[in-house]
Amino acid sequence: MTGTGTLFDGVESRTVSTDRLETRYLKTGERDGTPVVFLHGTTSDSRFWEGTLEALPAEYLGIAPDRRGCGRSETKPVDATTGMGDLTADVDALIDALEYLSDDQPVHLAGWSFGAGIAMRYAIDHPEKVRSLILLAPIPPQGFGGTKGVIGEPCWPDYAGSGAGLVDEEYCRRMRRNDRSTESVLSPRNVLTDLYCDPGSELPPEREEVLLDSILRATIGETTYPGDAIESDNWPGVAPGTRGERNAMSPKYCDLTPLADVDSKPDVLWVRGTEDRIVSAESLLDYGYLGQIGEREDWPGPDVFPPQPMIEQTRHFFETYESNDGAYQEVVFEGVGHTPQIEAPERFRAVLERFLDRQS
Repeated sequence: MTGTGTLFDGVESRTVSTDRLETRYLKTGERDGTPVVFLHGTTSDSRFWEGTLEALPAEYLGIAPDRRGCGRSETKPVDATTGMGDLTADVDALIDALEYLSDDQPVHLAGWSFGAGIAMRYAIDHPEKVRSLILLAPIPPQGFGGTKGVIGEPCWPDYAGSGAGLVDEEYCRRMRRNDRSTESVLSPRNVLTDLYCDPGSELPPEREEVLLDSILRATIGETTYPGDAIESDNWPGVAPGTRGERNAMSPKYCDLTPLADVDSKPDVLWVRGTEDRIVSAESLLDYGYLGQIGEREDWPGPDVFPPQPMIEQTRHFFETYESNDGAYQEVVFEGVGHTPQIEAPERFRAVLERFLDRQS
């Protein structure tokens, strides 16, 4: 590993202009290697994959782009009404623009959190281009927020209780101010160490600074993250708007369940941590759970707006995927939070390498 703030050994930073935007990406390996594309989550960038890239076996070519509005890529609006269509089109434009990634060589596609949702949507839109899916702490295929039951029935017809309106404004203000303090639970640093990661895990100080930089580079606004919101007569009083990342993952626009019906189904590796505080039935970003524990007023109760059973929804979907002649593997890391690749890098790399070896 190299010094604080600099890239890991063997990892290069490059920029390419596509027909959609200027994209910065990290690269490791040789151009004739088997391609693996890594997609990051919200308010983060490609450096959340940097350790995985550094340790990728020599026979693989690793590519990790910064999404629009994140890291050092160009900022452009996200049209939430297409779900993740804008973002998967960006990935496809990148693959087309890089001469060492070609349409006739399917990629292993890895995604973390929201990036896992983008990976699933890409496999729906371009199944012939995907060799396998590696999904870390994926958002539920039925969308994030405002649903109940294993099939993801909406709690309200207007999908109130999901989308950008649920992102705390204090977090957004601190992001805009480039706040590096620990004075609030909503300080970006505390979000990294206590929400993205399990509070019991310890990041090396220099790595914490790099990942905090990654978070703070995200463009905050009504067209990027989190997006816009509209008032609702239904609890908690806000429904998804039409722009921005958090709306793109709302079940109003996000439906990844058609992946179970694609003709060419990639094998799926699903990795999650037992202490995930973002994607779980006890998510600190889910108003159903926050209402249940008394952190949100006027909660209408478990019959109307229960905590979203995110893990059960995801497992139910993959069981359907398997029954439709797909294959998936669920790997659970004890004592790990929302970022297995950061909190348990050696364990994750071993699981990843075994999975990739089986695909060859």
